[in-house]
Amino acid sequence: MKFAAMLPEARQLLLMFFAAALVACGSSEVRDGAPSGSVRIPDLPDDPTPRPEPRSKYGNGPRYEVFGKRYSVMSSSDGYKERGVASWYGQKFHGNLTSNRETYDMYQMTAAHKSLPLPTYVRVTNLSNDRSVIVRVNDRGPFVHNRIIDLSYAAALKLDMVKTGTSLVEVEAIGFGDPPGDRPVRAVTPPEPAVRMPQSTAPHIDEDRIFLQVGAFGSRENAERRLATLHNANILAAFVVQDTSSSPALYRVRIGPIRGIVQYDIVVEELENLGIQDPYLISE
Repeated sequence: MKFAAMLPEARQLLLMFFAAALVACGSSEVRDGAPSGSVRIPDLPDDPTPRPEPRSKYGNGPRYEVFGKRYSVMSSSDGYKERGVASWYGQKFHGNLTSNRETYDMYQMTAAHKSLPLPTYVRVTNLSNDRSVIVRVNDRGPFVHNRIIDLSYAAALKLDMVKTGTSLVEVEAIGFGDPPGDRPVRAVTPPEPAVRMPQSTAPHIDEDRIFLQVGAFGSRENAERRLATLHNANILAAFVVQDTSSSPALYRVRIGPIRGIVQYDIVVEELENLGIQDPYLISE
């Protein structure tokens, strides 16, 4: 029976079951494991300083195939910004070659992405605690549904997502204009690195602030039509917000609050079944 067709009580029980299973197995999203022994954040390297680099000769497509699915590499990282789920990988891949033929070091600030050019510098913000880091993308992945970036162990540790294995994040590319290619690297003033925030002083972001936006309409009638579609599919936590900060006003359809990765995955799957693509995570 499809999740959308279940009674609310059954859907709630299923959600509780998934959440319990996730806790029981530790983290099914972690590709391997953390290193043995304790590692402290002060022992990790600083975030890399973004700088324009020539594209790698390896790992830049323009197309490639993994597990029977084809992926395309972006021509440029300029303007890239996305919210979704981050995972991390560590000890099992430590010392192996990345997609651009560098050696993966789980203690360095790197990441894997399916389509950004290699290398690309991105700022990753954990939406659950507002921590932010800068990483250098030099690998391909994660090839798991609903995952947008795979972080090194060091980056995941700084973002306080090692134990959970995944987190809702925002990923934003740090661009320098057109990719340098084989041209000489331009001298530019790089953006300021992300602020390193000790764990004890990191602000707490209540999960009640995280929502999925599934449409922005110029008329309330269209927004109500989208809302009715969601309610008919038993996605009952959907509502309409009138945004008067724009002119004319927009009517934004949102679902939430989203409490954790399990609920996010379930809702996104239901939206895909309804033909609603690319929901956007927002935090308020």
